[in-house]
Amino acid sequence: MGYGCRTQPTGTIVDAAAAPCLSRRRFLRQSAGWVWVFSLRSGGGLGANAHSLAGFDGAMAEFMDARRIPGGALAVVRNGGIVYAKGYGWADREQREPVCPRTLFRIASVSKPITAVTVMRLVEEGRIDLDARVFEHLDLKPAPRPGGAAPDPRLGRITVRQLLQHTAGWDRTRSGDPMFRSREIAEAAGESPPATPEAIIRHMLGRPLDFDPGTRHAYSNFGYCVLGRLIEKVTGRPYETVVREDVLARIGVRGMWIGKSRESRPGEARYYTADGATGRSVFSDETVPEPYGTFCLEAMDAHGGWVASVVDLARFAADPQRPPLLRPETLEALHAPPPAPVARGPDGRLADAYYACGWMVRPAGRGGRPNTWHNGSLPGTASLLVRGGDGLSWVVLFNQRSSDRSLPDSAIDAALHRAADAVKKWPAPLGEL
Repeated sequence: MGYGCRTQPTGTIVDAAAAPCLSRRRFLRQSAGWVWVFSLRSGGGLGANAHSLAGFDGAMAEFMDARRIPGGALAVVRNGGIVYAKGYGWADREQREPVCPRTLFRIASVSKPITAVTVMRLVEEGRIDLDARVFEHLDLKPAPRPGGAAPDPRLGRITVRQLLQHTAGWDRTRSGDPMFRSREIAEAAGESPPATPEAIIRHMLGRPLDFDPGTRHAYSNFGYCVLGRLIEKVTGRPYETVVREDVLARIGVRGMWIGKSRESRPGEARYYTADGATGRSVFSDETVPEPYGTFCLEAMDAHGGWVASVVDLARFAADPQRPPLLRPETLEALHAPPPAPVARGPDGRLADAYYACGWMVRPAGRGGRPNTWHNGSLPGTASLLVRGGDGLSWVVLFNQRSSDRSLPDSAIDAALHRAADAVKKWPAPLGEL
């Protein structure tokens, strides 16, 4: 059967909304057993795997049912081989297009590990130094500051490592997230919205930092926007091209792209909000559905712009643990904690978990080796990528995020861990990734 999606599931599609005798949870469970079951072996089926890994179906159905998420997909990898990959619910609810393992989803901030691995490959090649001062390599002048004040001198001290580890000095809880202020920044620069990445960087170079670089952690989408421009400067090629050709193609991934703000690519899911929220477009004065133009996905390329299937992300999740993507010593640097005092307690001890270079890391993970992970969230998107130290990894993608604080998207992590722990005997991989 391969990875391809059928346009119609086997048998009759049951509309959960139009059939009160079939609960939404039952619909999700039943849909998981239709067209989405697949195998890497020619002509094969899921077979006994459906019974031994049924806990994953239950976890997905319960999670999606509670939040009324239209569609999702899951891939599970064990020791470098895929053991499960399924779609649940609708990729397009209105057109009744089902999710399958090859359905594309926006992956939001799961884009950051991809950017980080790309940077580390350039480090391996000697083209980037982790401790280089990044703005010495970018020919971008700061936007004028109010009153003609000089740029913050601390900007000149920011390093590549600090950008990767979110310790560069920007704190969105204090000064806002410029990646979501596209119209404001473009208009301030006298340009038509949406703002380009270069315009956003010039704007931020004209503003003071929120703290001294390297002194604490504050998650920064903008820092990864800067890394994307550094990749372009060093290679002389567009960011997307570098990642696709130099990273993804090396591991056989050719179906990942930078997404589009106002439309979907062929094979891509449609995105939803729980309340049908709308907002002002950053491309025009129109009011649009929140996932389709209230932010500029193209400008978010390096921190949140990729679209991918769970199958291709599972391939990416597995491969950094072995050649040819990164050498062992580079992986060690990728997972290393930030320099003190970041991620240290009052007694100077390293935190149980910390943000390294593009990944959250728990050093004492499953199997005695580090667990690494990253999640993502945008209007219409929730995502999670987990790489366990015991050789077990998974990727989960949804086309709607939760709007209920009592039902956080993060709950899927614990649910999938419980499903994995309940497996008494793992099946043989369906095929190498």
